[in-house]
Amino acid sequence: MLSTAAAGTVISLAGCFGGDSSDQTVRISGGVGPLPMVEVWADLYAEQSDLTFDISGGGTGVGVSDLFNDQVDVAMMGREPFEEELERGLVAVPMLIDTVVGTVNKNNPVIDRIRSQGVTRAELEAIFTGEITNWGELFPDAGVDAEIVIYGRSDASAAYKKWGEFLGGEGDAYTQNELEEFSDGNFNGDQSVAQSLGDNENAIAMNNVNYVYDLDSGELDGEIRPVPLDRDGDGLSESESFYRTRGELLAAVERGDYPAPPAREMWLAANGAFDSSVAPFIEWVLTDGQQYVSENGYVPLTEDRLEDGRTTLENNTES
Repeated sequence: MLSTAAAGTVISLAGCFGGDSSDQTVRISGGVGPLPMVEVWADLYAEQSDLTFDISGGGTGVGVSDLFNDQVDVAMMGREPFEEELERGLVAVPMLIDTVVGTVNKNNPVIDRIRSQGVTRAELEAIFTGEITNWGELFPDAGVDAEIVIYGRSDASAAYKKWGEFLGGEGDAYTQNELEEFSDGNFNGDQSVAQSLGDNENAIAMNNVNYVYDLDSGELDGEIRPVPLDRDGDGLSESESFYRTRGELLAAVERGDYPAPPAREMWLAANGAFDSSVAPFIEWVLTDGQQYVSENGYVPLTEDRLEDGRTTLENNTES
């Protein structure tokens, strides 16, 4: 089962991995999105390793900063590396695909219209940038007068960056700072956003799917609901109606029926090269570890992308 342990979790891995590595701690920090899966992977890898893992969140920006400051061995990234990061020596391999969706309170005043008709990217852009400020403006014939409340992220969130790219449309993007200025409140991490969203029936936000669906059953549960995306502006067609369960949504991501962004690849990165004692774990993530991805609320990489990652790892591991 997917773990949602808080930042700073320390996982001791005892097993039969070769060499005298029992006293070595592998330090990992970064993106909140991949954090639960990396913790699951580390736990599953216990039978093969004597390493101790110190894993914390804080956001992609924090992980990259920690990496360049030699505070961690591996950074978790919720976005592709920037060119300037690569020029500084960052080496990254993709690990999985994460999915972010627009979210509203289950008692939103136009929830029935949202669920049956969906919302277009342009409409979401207008909402998140303050052009549409009332739920009655979104569905004029609904007879609703309720001010929209926008919630965003205050941490170094790659998910929020990707959300800005999605909202801006092809060839354009909103920065996190711009989205924060439009927002009525910004919070640190998905859990805080989801909790605040659940307390306000007029609010809208974006969340990782694992904060929308029940972790065990994959069914819709709790106080928030996904915002179905109407991609062609003609209302939700049968091929766009895949939000009933987490499994349906993730299958749509895998097929390409849900766009990227806001779906996004996530990465594991090292400064210069991966340490030889860490590389076997990364290789396992890119091979046997992929079988656990779907059941934990993510989408596994294609074999081509996995091979790309393994090649990068092989060429960038310290001897």
